[in-house]
Amino acid sequence: MGHFKIDHDIINGEALPAFSLTIDDSYTTAVYSDIDMQAELVKILRSNAGVTVFDRQEGLYIRLTVEANLSFYRKWFGSRTPLPEILVQFELHSCAKTPLYKCSESELHRVYFAKYYMSGTNPVVFREPIHGVDVKTIDTFINMLQRIREDGTPVLVLISNMEHALLLGDAAYKLQDSGMQPIEIDDGEDEIPEDGTTGAQTTANLFKIPAKVDDKMILFDPPEIDYIESQDGKAMIIINDEMYAMDSTLAEIEKKLEVYGFYRCHRSYIVNLQKVREIITWSKNTYSLRIDNRVQSTIPLSRTKIQDIQEKFSLK
Repeated sequence: MGHFKIDHDIINGEALPAFSLTIDDSYTTAVYSDIDMQAELVKILRSNAGVTVFDRQEGLYIRLTVEANLSFYRKWFGSRTPLPEILVQFELHSCAKTPLYKCSESELHRVYFAKYYMSGTNPVVFREPIHGVDVKTIDTFINMLQRIREDGTPVLVLISNMEHALLLGDAAYKLQDSGMQPIEIDDGEDEIPEDGTTGAQTTANLFKIPAKVDDKMILFDPPEIDYIESQDGKAMIIINDEMYAMDSTLAEIEKKLEVYGFYRCHRSYIVNLQKVREIITWSKNTYSLRIDNRVQSTIPLSRTKIQDIQEKFSLK
């Protein structure tokens, strides 16, 4: 079993808190942090640990076709995977004859993924791999992670988006000033409300949802809210890409919002079902909900909640 370890000796500075983390080859490890901490960690991995971080910053041959680029890199890295197989695996067969400068952003991401896969690098560290790409590209990346793990290669993904960390990581951690803390991955166990009941409320007793902005208290109508996310034990209201802090936990607010069509889709998320646009099934047997808002947010859906939510939308 292979692994890669980040320990105190590698950190060795004041830019990041001291921590140790072992990246095992049997699962993908995701580290969620803000952009500044992520940049410091990347710098440390490159300079102190000699690790290659894949962030798509190096150039490709933009005037060559997708096929010509991958053919070149296949020979360069000595990859044994046939080129036609690579094109199919990374969903590039339909644009194989297209010059890179005519490709979409998502297609370019998949070219980079194919290049990184053929490089045979060990360990593999990705930085923000699925930011701003389409569903096909996310699914392609998840498939690639599975193949890399099957090859016995430790995988670390650095992410500044909590939803992406939960989607990509079999083990997820949050890096902040206080150190590295594990993020609880939903294990699919149905949660029992604190009062021991399992039935939904039948009366509406909350018409405005309070949240703090600086020293002000703002009151939101439930239909305005896209979803509510748990961060460090506190509930955060999300509307498009705006976030508002509540003086409540997710468990406390869940009971009050159930009657308004909100649903606990994941240990860390409550979603407004009226805002759900799409149920996405990923290759690793995980699920997400796409929200019908300006930024087209995606949030995790627990494996054991898929049947329940399909029934709510009369899909079964």
